[in-house]
Amino acid sequence: MAKLVNFILLTFLAVTIPTLHANVKEDEVYWVRQSQVLDHDAYWKERKIVAEKDNEEAYTSDPYSLTSNLTDSISDIINSDTHGRRNLGARNKGPCMATNPIDRCWRCDPNWANNRKKLADCVQGFGRNTIGGKNGPIYVVTSPADNDNVNLVPGTLRHAVTRNGPLWIIFSHSMKIRLNQELIMASDKTIDGRGADIYIMSGAGITIQYIKNVIIHGIKIFDIQVGTGGLIRDSESHYGIRTQSDGDGISIFGSSHVWIDHVSMRNCRDGLIDAIQASTAITISNSHFTDHNEVMLFGASDSYDGDKIMQITLAFNHFGKRLIQRMPRCRYGFVHVVNNDYTHWEMYAIGGSKNPTIISEGNRFVAPDNTNAKEITKREYTTEQVWKNWQWRSINDEYMNGAFFREGGAKLTDRPFSRQDMMSARPGSYVGRLTRYAGSLRCVVGKPC
Repeated sequence: MAKLVNFILLTFLAVTIPTLHANVKEDEVYWVRQSQVLDHDAYWKERKIVAEKDNEEAYTSDPYSLTSNLTDSISDIINSDTHGRRNLGARNKGPCMATNPIDRCWRCDPNWANNRKKLADCVQGFGRNTIGGKNGPIYVVTSPADNDNVNLVPGTLRHAVTRNGPLWIIFSHSMKIRLNQELIMASDKTIDGRGADIYIMSGAGITIQYIKNVIIHGIKIFDIQVGTGGLIRDSESHYGIRTQSDGDGISIFGSSHVWIDHVSMRNCRDGLIDAIQASTAITISNSHFTDHNEVMLFGASDSYDGDKIMQITLAFNHFGKRLIQRMPRCRYGFVHVVNNDYTHWEMYAIGGSKNPTIISEGNRFVAPDNTNAKEITKREYTTEQVWKNWQWRSINDEYMNGAFFREGGAKLTDRPFSRQDMMSARPGSYVGRLTRYAGSLRCVVGKPC
């Protein structure tokens, strides 16, 4: 009887959930609407040309060798007899709470508030060259207001992210910001929420479109809705008509060198984080995701093979309560999923179509109790005869409660990883420690964060 109930539940979820909030970017109507602006506006056409060149330059021709840099750093911490044991200590003990190589780079510094830009030296993975606003001045956001999308008020977040040149954006105090329309960022910006409790909530989300060099760190993004569109400023010198936004928490569209770190996200109308249109050189790390259906979409269209240059690292994230599917869902491209904690899903965790390369390494997968939803992976719109040749490999992952990963492609026996790089000792068992502080942190000035 229990098996029958589980089967009926899974069937219900498979049929009904995708229709509740199907990702709008997989609908042809979305692209027709986008083309009305992007294909007929000289400004956005020029932005696209520049971004395509930047994205090509950001692409790594040998992604396997790059992934070894990250796994090597993790191994250094795990195997260290000195620093590693201290950094992997109990939650409330020891001089530093950093538990992975990205955090270890900056969190132990009690003077972090006066040395904020050190953060830009800490990114690893495919987004490793992202510096955000490191080469610019500090900009202090003093007001949560977002009342005018064209005539922007100094001291607001929208004013900050649309300035020319690099800026490191911080906040004078804790605030809840309801974005009236999508927040369209300019290149070379860091949004740094450390030292305050910053919520982007109950309005539109963040758009990273045809730009490069963006860091988003230490904020919460909750309950994002669809923006109605209209006149919206995207730089000091330009504003124009935008169609309605998607309802993504963070939308990465044709952009490169993006790092999202220590962000807490839940319940957005479309995806939590979507990366499409040949976006590449992206790292998403140390973040906490809950309460969502289609969590991440990497590549939106089977017909757009420009996403072959997409390269994304997911590291040290916690995929938590009340998540259903797409952590991520990939088309084309190369995704390195390393040391993430998957404690909840209802349908599947990692899926894709159109032959993406997915290397799952040292993750912990805790399957739901539903006996029909134990499989971690899902291939869509293709037969096993085809997908069995896709490079989907599981290396030293830890499976719990009956979880299993269905692999494909040749074994990676000759890739340029040393034994230490592959974390052959105890990778999956360390995920709880490595992801312990996933999500937005409460950093106190004058103390290690």
